[in-house]
Amino acid sequence: MALLSVLSACVAAERAPPRTQPAPVSVSTPPVRSQPTPRPIAPTIVARPQVVRAPAGLENLLQDQWRLFPGRTGVAIMRVDNGEWVTGQRMGELFPQQSVSKTWVALTILDLVDQGKVRLDQKVRITRDDLAVFHQPIRDRVVANGAIEVTVMSLLEQAIIGSDNTANDSLLRTAGGPQAVQSFLVRKNLGAIRFGPGERVMQSGIAGLDWRQEYSIGRSFYAARDAVPLATRKAALDRYLANPVDGASPEAIVRALARLAKGELLSPASTRLILGIMSRTSSGPNRLKAGVPATWRFLHKTGTGQILPPVSTGYNDIGIMTAPDGTRYAVAVMMGSTTAPIPQRMSFMQFVSRTVAAYHDQP
Repeated sequence: MALLSVLSACVAAERAPPRTQPAPVSVSTPPVRSQPTPRPIAPTIVARPQVVRAPAGLENLLQDQWRLFPGRTGVAIMRVDNGEWVTGQRMGELFPQQSVSKTWVALTILDLVDQGKVRLDQKVRITRDDLAVFHQPIRDRVVANGAIEVTVMSLLEQAIIGSDNTANDSLLRTAGGPQAVQSFLVRKNLGAIRFGPGERVMQSGIAGLDWRQEYSIGRSFYAARDAVPLATRKAALDRYLANPVDGASPEAIVRALARLAKGELLSPASTRLILGIMSRTSSGPNRLKAGVPATWRFLHKTGTGQILPPVSTGYNDIGIMTAPDGTRYAVAVMMGSTTAPIPQRMSFMQFVSRTVAAYHDQP
């Protein structure tokens, strides 16, 4: 039907009389301007940081050996370059630092040097009233002379390389005391790192004593500590271990070392200076250092706490290992309390540094 209707319309049109068509009117048509074709909008791609994990074999081996080691120990390993990662055991818990905390005193002093408030050639007066406790080779000079003057630079070297307690306390006094160091740690956002009240107050408190300056001479401190009732001394040590006034987490330590290595804490000159001093540390040659391959570079700071048999406390080593290709690893082993003999403690630390190197060399 549709087709028939179309045909009929066509026939009727042919039979209709012709009509005169009006002349076409000329109308000027404006030119059509071509519009640019909009380009498609590319989708926004948000770059996500690459998540890099430590080698699974390293993590598993570390965990296996850590479980076998007696006592409470924290370990943290951080690769600083070529994709950061952090691994370890009990990384977020607080462990006694002992002389590891000398690191933060040195950084505080060098920060003041960077600010122009302290000079490396500035002399510090040390008298018998300034003597500390335990390891302090500088004491003999003070006792022999009554008082001595030592430059800040020399005190830095003696405090870090030789772990001299009086040298460290003298730097601490020059920096403005414990609060100045704690303020540095907070200002630099170094996380879970505490700084204690100084060697004399802290060590006497750990032993259940109140500090007396006479303890700084000879073996007076040891004699006073031996006279403390065992129960009193054990209670004081337990309190310290449960909530160490100088506590720090292994992870916070390795992250601080990484920032130091990258030049984020001090000026370039001060960074080179403290890393150079730490590379000459003489204490703890059989701890982490003994497991570092000869072709690597290593710098570190040790710590050693008091002993109440059969428990040893605060047996620590922290440092930076640098591979031949320049990749750096920050490492911290913090033995809060352990009954392991010294050779076993050293062996575990060597295992950690040796394993880091071994997994770095794997393709």
